[in-house]
Amino acid sequence: MLSDVIAALATPPGRSGIALIRVSGRAAHDVAAAVLPAFRREPWRTARLSKAIHAARGELLDEVLYVAYRAPSSYTGEDMVEISTHGGLLVPAEVLGALLAAGARVAEPGEFTRRALANGKLDLLQAEAVGDLIDATAPAQRQAALGQLDRGLSGRIGQLRDQILELEALVCYEIDFPEEDSGPVPPARIEGAIAALRASLEDLRGTAAEGERLREGALAVIAGRPNAGKSSLFNALLGNERAIVTHIPGTTRDAIEAPVTCKGFPFRLIDTAGLRRSEDVVERIGVEVSRRYLDAADVVVFCAEAERALTGEEQVFLAEVSAPVLMVRTKADLLKGVSGGARSAEGDVLVSVETGEGLVALRERLAEHGFTKLAGRGDVGPLLTRERHRLALERAFQEVTEFERVRGSGVEVVIAATHLRAAVTALEDLIGVVTTDDLLDRVFATFCVGK
Repeated sequence: MLSDVIAALATPPGRSGIALIRVSGRAAHDVAAAVLPAFRREPWRTARLSKAIHAARGELLDEVLYVAYRAPSSYTGEDMVEISTHGGLLVPAEVLGALLAAGARVAEPGEFTRRALANGKLDLLQAEAVGDLIDATAPAQRQAALGQLDRGLSGRIGQLRDQILELEALVCYEIDFPEEDSGPVPPARIEGAIAALRASLEDLRGTAAEGERLREGALAVIAGRPNAGKSSLFNALLGNERAIVTHIPGTTRDAIEAPVTCKGFPFRLIDTAGLRRSEDVVERIGVEVSRRYLDAADVVVFCAEAERALTGEEQVFLAEVSAPVLMVRTKADLLKGVSGGARSAEGDVLVSVETGEGLVALRERLAEHGFTKLAGRGDVGPLLTRERHRLALERAFQEVTEFERVRGSGVEVVIAATHLRAAVTALEDLIGVVTTDDLLDRVFATFCVGK
């Protein structure tokens, strides 16, 4: 029930200076007062000191700071209290237990944010952005989440909705004045509005691929022949010795994955087994795994030693790869008179993991290949970051397209206009004007209990 008093630890358990416990609900102040003898409601949003006790046992648990909030001026839009205890495992758990004994219940995952949504403090896109901001591991992810939390995407969706409503208003004239030869609105105006709306929908829909990639991390697969320097490059980009490096060909038998940030953008970097024919059963399985990763790659980092030409087998492989390929010439320190990091005429990047030369250039090129539009733009504007977003935009785009087709086929305008209403509904579902419990359960399932 949304009126229940809920409580949860909002900081990770473990050794720390402080821990934060949130309490929210209609009787949140009463529950807090049962645990905090010095509890006062007013003035609101003021930090105060109090003992924390277990009311049933009369036991002193801690000395805490608390802040009381009055609805609707709180994160959840309800009466709320935030209690800062000393950190560690025991003290926060004891204080939380006292709150539960006083009448609160443990919050479900994401329930505080879900209540904020229910009380109009956030829309659904902003609620998703809260989760994305918590999960962010790269600056570009943080920037996108903050923009969405600041209603950047919500505002863009609202503008699209307004365009559809304006088109509906124009169509209403055709419905209200059917006796007019050409209607009060010139047909060219309606056609222009349709074209502008389709272009706006297509523009935002076009951000989905890189937006989802930004949220999940672009899949960058390092490939090449054995002993081409793949694992050394993998370790150099990570900044630690994650993969085993030897001079023996075929050392890497399986794919190794690790997160890395390049120019502020997130990547899932994969080190794969060397591509070659082998009689070794384990190595052959590793090559098969490598090819599966290559089929799913967003960008392939193909390694070949700087001092040699590509073999016919390597050229065939490159011709078959569907993802963008970034050619990296490794072991550049072995080339005399060549400055590491310089690019050849073919656009290759020369890299030496021994000297570190070329790694900066490689990170820049990775960002360009993995996030072509976003890296070139210099900022992260409103974009679709989830499949749910993409499907809603596609549904709206299809409905507008169907409206244009049906209207041009001579069907009555009243019937054709139902497609515009369906397009509006698709966008409203995206923002969360009307949502099902099933959808909300999916959105908040990945949240922590204290958020």
